[in-house]
Order: sequence, then structure tokens, then C-alpha cells
Amino acid sequence: MEKKEYQITKESFRFTQEGKSLKDKAPETKPVGYFKDAFRRFARNKASVVAAVIIGLLLLYAIIVPIACNTNFIDAYSRDTAKGEAADTDAKFYQYLLPKVALFEGTGFWDGTQKKQINNNNYVRYKAIEQETGAPVITKYFREIVEEKFDGTTVMHEVRVDSYRSNAFITKTVTGPEYEKIQAWQQENNIQVLFPVVDPAQKNNNGDITIWYKCKLSGAPIYAADGKTLQPAYKTNLADDYNSLRIAGDDGSYAYANRTGKPGSFSYECRINAYNYFIYKYGIEPCFALGTTDAGYDLLTRLASGARFSFILAICIATINLLIGAIYGAIEGFYGGVIDLAMERFSDILSGIPFTVVTVLFQMHLKDDVGVVGSLIFAFVLTGWIGTASTVRMQFYRYKNREYVLAARTLGATDARLMFKHIFPNALGTLITGSVLVIPGVMLSETSLTYLGIVNLDTGTMSSVGSLLSAGQACISSYPHIVLYPAVFFSLLMISFNLFGNGLRDAFNPSLRGSEEG
Repeated sequence: MEKKEYQITKESFRFTQEGKSLKDKAPETKPVGYFKDAFRRFARNKASVVAAVIIGLLLLYAIIVPIACNTNFIDAYSRDTAKGEAADTDAKFYQYLLPKVALFEGTGFWDGTQKKQINNNNYVRYKAIEQETGAPVITKYFREIVEEKFDGTTVMHEVRVDSYRSNAFITKTVTGPEYEKIQAWQQENNIQVLFPVVDPAQKNNNGDITIWYKCKLSGAPIYAADGKTLQPAYKTNLADDYNSLRIAGDDGSYAYANRTGKPGSFSYECRINAYNYFIYKYGIEPCFALGTTDAGYDLLTRLASGARFSFILAICIATINLLIGAIYGAIEGFYGGVIDLAMERFSDILSGIPFTVVTVLFQMHLKDDVGVVGSLIFAFVLTGWIGTASTVRMQFYRYKNREYVLAARTLGATDARLMFKHIFPNALGTLITGSVLVIPGVMLSETSLTYLGIVNLDTGTMSSVGSLLSAGQACISSYPHIVLYPAVFFSLLMISFNLFGNGLRDAFNPSLRGSEEG
């Protein structure tokens, strides 16, 4: 069979777009950068997104609450102690107050009350306080418990007690002008703050002061016929007869202060109703949503300020370690050889030093010069950058011999440009993940150190979550709220950071790109 041959000539071709202007087509979709792609993949991890939201809410709580509560009792307490003045919590009334929200007043839930069993003496004392102040201390009576023991019969009462009213009175020494100011406020607002004083030398068998003494309207005491003995208004034994105590609104025939000092500069030792005194001083009734601590601090504000300090400390340390570790690791990985060997040995020596030992030594020898916080930062920074440096070093060894780096070197790029313009951006995703995970690590270490008492950050103007946990440990059985709220906050923060870190790691790992669709 004869094979037919075809001849290709110029006429066999033609222009398909002859006479038309050819241009590149505009992209139909917007370009996706590295970080945008990482964010998209992070958003697909629902657990990490929820964790990020929780961290954001906790961070907002730490930032906003101390600012929003700048007129709160706790800040006033801090200002008093910072000036060296005696704070009101020295009177031991504002300690251990239970969580209270005005919305739940009288419900028995989150209203500052506690169901407990009290002996007969305390029961009588609470009833006496009710009789004198006119405010309920026992909000609900459940039952009477009679126990027969070898030494006699014991009577107990199961009741619900208002923690804000149970320790009603404090003894406080005020200046003459302040004393007059309190009296004027009482008259204006019809709220009694000053209550009759007692003779501390007269006590009953239980050690309770039970005798009040009459005085003239001017405040001068009324003596008996001998001119030496004070004339008692009446005498009562709280254990037998609490109904004889004075009711609010008397005729002013009792002494309301023990006056001391020289004319013109008198001081007055007053018996003050702590609940009403709080209203007088701060303009609001005492109501603490999370209760108060063993030192009388508002736990809501105290926890927020402690968390804010922990966040700031952790972010600062993570930033410092990132800068030091990035520069140190870049030099190691880029130059290699003897430089890398010498710098690695130096890192090995530092990494072998126990962190706790370093912290203790810095607290002993640097605290007086740079402060507690400064010495703590030095302890974290001394070895904290080693992990970041190791990560950067590994990334530089991975990328420094790639073609685009060799091309840039051929075109005359300097070492600094090669390191931080061409190689370092490729390690950025890993560094971001590592730096974010440094934050919970620092917070965990700081909380552990303050909880164990190695570092003391608890002052009138500063605290930490670890300090709150440590302080509440001694009273966890009686007042668990002091430990509960800091523990919940810290646990939630650590779990959220763990899930958040996992999501970041997966999002910035190029090798996992597309795996979520598979």
C-alpha cells in the first residue's frame, strides 16, 4: 500500500487572535498569603477557636475589672496601706465574706449566707446583734440539735447565717474631725454607725463585754456617788438574756466613744457598726460577687489584678526570650561550624542549671536591688530563651542551603539580609506557635513559685493567682470560695492555652496543609 505524504507549509498555519491585543487575565480569586491560609486552617479547628474565645474573655476580665472597679473597696484599701495608714480590714470584719449578688438577696443562693451549725453561745450572740442593730443575722432557722455527752448536754442550732452581719462591730480610733463627720452623716442619712462603747474591764464569764455606761449629752461620763465608779446603764449576761440589749434609736444617754489625747487634738475610740461604716465610707452596701479573702480583699478585683499581672509578666518574658532566642539561634544555624559548637555548649551549660535554684538565688541576692518582679524576670530570662534558640537554629539549618538563598547570596546579599530577610520568615510560623505556648508555661511557673512561697508577690497593691491559692489553702474547708475561683480561673486558662496551642501548631505547619479536607 502506498504511503501518502503530507507537506507542511506556511499556509498550513493561521493566527487565531490576529489583530487582537493580548493581555493577562485578572485572577478570578484573591491571592491567599501564608498567614491568611494559616488563619483559615485554624478557624476549622472548633476546639481551638472556642479556646481562643475563652482566653480572650479571661484577658478582658483581667484588663477591664481592675479599671472598672477603681472606686471599689479593695482599691481604697490598697491606697490606705500604700500610705502606711491602717486599713479597715484590720478590724477583721471584711475577712471571709461569702459571695453575694444583690439579685439573689434572700434566696439562700449566692446571697452571702451560709448554712451552718452553731453552739448556743453563738446563737445568743447573733440574736443580741439582731436586737441591737435591727438587722437579721440568722436569716433562717432549721432545727435544734441536742447531744448527750459524758460531760453534759450540748445544744446546737442549725441555721443560715449572714456573713455580712454576723461580725457586726469593730473598734476603731478616729480623729476629732472624723468623729464629728460621722455623727453629721448619721443625722443626715438616718443610718447609725456609732454604737455605745463598753468598759473593757467588765466582762462576763464567757469573756464578752456586757456593761455599757451612761454619760451626759456632752459625752462626759456619769460617776457614782463616790466620784470614781462609772454608773452602769445596765448589766446583762448575753448567755442568759439577750433581749435586754439596747435597740437602735436610744435617747443618747450612752457614751459613744472613749476620748483620749490633749484638748484640740482629741482622738475617739469608737464602737462602730462595720456594715453601716462601709456605707458611710464608700457610698454602697458591702456586696462582693466572689466574696473576700482572708485579708479582706475583694476577690473579684484581687483575682483580676493578679491575672493581669500574670498576663503582663508572661507576655513580657515571652517577647524577651523570643528576641534573644531568635538572634542567638540565627547566628548558630547560619554560620555553623565552630561558632555553632561553642554557642551550643554554652546553651547546654545554662540549661543544666535548675530553674528553682536560680529563682531562689535571685530572690536572695537581687531582690533588694531590682525588686521581687525584676529578680523574677531575670530568673525566667536566664534560660528561657534556649528553647526558642534551638528552634530557630534547626530552621536555619533546614533553609539556608535552599536555591533562593544561594541565588540571593550570588546577587550580593549580606549575611544579615540572608538571615532575616530570606531565611527567618520561613521559621516565623514555628516561632509564633512556640512563643504563644511560652505564655502559659511562664504563668504556670510563676503560679507554682508564688503558691509554694518561693516568691512573694502579695502586697497591698499587687497579687497573683498563686498567692491567692496559697492564702486560701489554710481555710479551704470553711471558706472554699477563696480557693475555688482562682483555681477555676487558672485551670480554665491552662486548658484553653493547651487547645489554642494545638490549633496554632496545626495551622502553621505546612506539611498538614490540605489534610483537613482528606
